[in-house]
Amino acid sequence: MDYAFDAPPVDRELLDFAVRLAGRAGQMSVQGFFSDGWHSRLKEDGTEVTEMDMAVEDLIRDALSRRVPDDGIFGEEGGSTIGVSGRRWIIDPINGTTYFTHRVPLFSNDLAYEDEYGPAVGVINMPLSQQMIAAGRGLGCWVLPGPDPDLRWGRRAQVTERTSLGGARTLMHNPAGWPEELLCALHRRVLLMPSTGMIVALMTGRADAGVIAGPPMGYEDVAPMPVIVTEAGGRVTDLNGVSVLEGNMSVLVTNGQLHKDFLQLVKGLPHTRDYRALDDGE
Repeated sequence: MDYAFDAPPVDRELLDFAVRLAGRAGQMSVQGFFSDGWHSRLKEDGTEVTEMDMAVEDLIRDALSRRVPDDGIFGEEGGSTIGVSGRRWIIDPINGTTYFTHRVPLFSNDLAYEDEYGPAVGVINMPLSQQMIAAGRGLGCWVLPGPDPDLRWGRRAQVTERTSLGGARTLMHNPAGWPEELLCALHRRVLLMPSTGMIVALMTGRADAGVIAGPPMGYEDVAPMPVIVTEAGGRVTDLNGVSVLEGNMSVLVTNGQLHKDFLQLVKGLPHTRDYRALDDGE
């Protein structure tokens, strides 16, 4: 599934609803961030989950069941709820739970909506930095600042216009899981920087590109990206150039003009570190 350029615009009221809902999720998660009334545990896949993850997802699910009861829902914590409309919402209630549990203010609340044409709405809310990125197919991509995001007070997001790969500001996510070949290839050509909110940074012009490699992302992690990045004039795929929603769950996101050069630079390189090669004795 990829972004459909010839599809009709999504309903503006639906985008407004998604913005308000992500804003409410952000308010709840911020309250949890500064409180001690929750615990974390490891899931079967080894990742962390907290009671706040569950509470935020429940908040979003409840609002969706009342507003769009026929739509399906896929949430990172609650799994799939089958709908009858053929449309679906994807929830990542707290994207960056490890950040959240260690009191690092880099988590986000992510929400996406897919209709019969494909990706239609994407919202990434970073509540502690009070920045939200929201986009609707055919409606543009918007930067919404402040504690109570509202499309009426947003400004249009716009990727950079850089055309030269050399020295391009490139955010890297989870470099501890990157293979040496990928890390070195990028390090030789671009300016690698740690990610402090990759999509938000690209949509606000603070970076030219971003790479996510290592352990694969979940679908809920990448679901908001196609409509957000495309509506801002950028491009997003996996590191092989496949649609990010259908690929290997690595991510290459750029301002669009640099995308082919990045794909050529990483062509044929492994995307995940071989942990078996590590020597625990050193």
